[in-house]
Amino acid sequence: MKTKFFCLIFSLLAFYACAQSTPVAVTGIVSEAGTKVPLAGVTVFIKNTKTGTITDAQGRYAIRAKTGDKLLFSFIGYQGVERKIGADLVINVALKIDNQPLQEVAVVTGRAAPNAKMQTFAVQPAAMPSLIHDGQFNTEEYKALNENIFHDAKKNPLTTFSIDVDRAAYSNVRRMLNLGQFPQRDVVRIEELINYFDYDYSQPKGEHPVAIHTEISDSPWNKGLKLVHIGLQAKTIQTDHLPASNLVFLVDVSGSMNWVNKLPLVKEAFKLLVDQLRPNDRVAIVVYAGAAGMVLPSTAGNQTATIKDALDKLSAGGSTAGGEGIKLAYKIAQENFIKGGNNRVILASDGDFNVGVSSEGELQQVVEEKRKSGVYLSVLGFGMGNYKDNKMETLADKGNGNYAYIDNLQEAQKVFVHEFGGTLFTVAKDVKLQLEFNPKFVKGYRLIGYENRMLKNEEFHDDKKDAGEMGSGHTVTALYEIIPAGVESAYLAKVDDLKYQKPVETTSALDEVLTIKLRYKQPDSETSRLFEIPVRDTHTPFVRTSDNFRFAAAVAEWGLLLRKSEFKGNATYEQVIQTAQNALTKDPEGYRAEFVRLVKLAQSLDKKDIVAQKED
Repeated sequence: MKTKFFCLIFSLLAFYACAQSTPVAVTGIVSEAGTKVPLAGVTVFIKNTKTGTITDAQGRYAIRAKTGDKLLFSFIGYQGVERKIGADLVINVALKIDNQPLQEVAVVTGRAAPNAKMQTFAVQPAAMPSLIHDGQFNTEEYKALNENIFHDAKKNPLTTFSIDVDRAAYSNVRRMLNLGQFPQRDVVRIEELINYFDYDYSQPKGEHPVAIHTEISDSPWNKGLKLVHIGLQAKTIQTDHLPASNLVFLVDVSGSMNWVNKLPLVKEAFKLLVDQLRPNDRVAIVVYAGAAGMVLPSTAGNQTATIKDALDKLSAGGSTAGGEGIKLAYKIAQENFIKGGNNRVILASDGDFNVGVSSEGELQQVVEEKRKSGVYLSVLGFGMGNYKDNKMETLADKGNGNYAYIDNLQEAQKVFVHEFGGTLFTVAKDVKLQLEFNPKFVKGYRLIGYENRMLKNEEFHDDKKDAGEMGSGHTVTALYEIIPAGVESAYLAKVDDLKYQKPVETTSALDEVLTIKLRYKQPDSETSRLFEIPVRDTHTPFVRTSDNFRFAAAVAEWGLLLRKSEFKGNATYEQVIQTAQNALTKDPEGYRAEFVRLVKLAQSLDKKDIVAQKED
């Protein structure tokens, strides 16, 4: 009898131990305490491990863990929470706002802590997360960026640039701020901050696939100067009418991608895109580490389970032969080319290429050659610490594509769900703008941002010169700051008037401040088309301008503050916040409200940086 009793006890203990060691699926929703608003981007980690996930746009998460494990929930600005996994596998959490001043949180900005070991998302209960990078680990690379200067409108009335729909800089800046790091200057590309947001421009009505919208008013940060707001709106093609897609997912599975915010996030991001595909779309998957290979041949878009299963099987390890992967992906895209369709390689990587063709120049040559095939390239950046923004941006610029940085699943949803058409379907390529300023009204001008998109004036007419693409429904916004004629400004050095260059005034241009010329090509054409519009100053006070004008101005002013620009004039965080808050009428997804939160966060970190510099 005793033997049977002990056997029963032993069996129960064995069963319990087995149950404890078997991973289970834990799900739940993370929200803000009190308001019950779902929180996106909350990190959820299994305590004492590197296993974790991030909540989606609805605050939902799912993670595999063992009974008895402890989950750590953390988000910047909120108190951390720890929950033990028991019998109930649905764990909902409400995070309380942390009233601890941000400047009291121990963070390391831009340099390593002495003798500190790199901690992968080091999270402590009841505290905000901090990320400490070892000096050898933090090897992120960004192109040096020298801001555009003011030009004399009499001597240089023409200015030419390529449009840019890349938005990576904004989500990268957001990632840094949420980790308690004030971004370095070269991370901040102001045009990408501005263009992260959609603007309410009216659709094109004529023969051209792009419409131009303009406004002129006062500069909020430089008294006496004015801002010219230029908004481009690409025509929106309804999803039912979009051409078939031939996509190749090119996934970096090297060892550097073995982080929760890299390969696991890549998989979830691509699954969101897979859910948008139709039966006539096709997807292939190519991976690369030490070598490149195809893990899924071109497959119909309605084979969702097959595609997702191939994604789930991906794992990270090895070195990074990015050049070989790019070549193979283009080869497969060309083999399955759909005439009149959307043929595109979508690269997902941290950009840390280190085997074979790996330098920025070599990679540029590869994509410049391959883009002639009619296959576009979209680039998605992931991760931190060793992130190579310079290489990723170059690939997108030279590959006739766009560039986004995915810092959480919410951003993936923005790129692949909310902006599906614009991300994947080009309606106008090689889009260039050329402005001619009228010296009668304009003494000097400066383009805000677009430093790496500037063109020579003669390149405006050169159809061989590559420029930016606009996708279905895309908006592009550019701001010029101008010094009106008769206004003295330290930004523009005084030079004597030329003796022989007398302006010839035409009757039709008496009240024109500038003329905008736009040149573009149809997606399947190599010959450009041109149209132009004159712009007049309606003398609209800043407070009476559109939400588009005021919000774009607020984002630009924030960018000047982040870069600590010599052109920031009287810019302040308080003014940015006030201007943005008065331009939130159309914000269905909450991106503009999030912007205000990030401005406040940057303000706190900027103050902390100033204090730290004084102490040094």
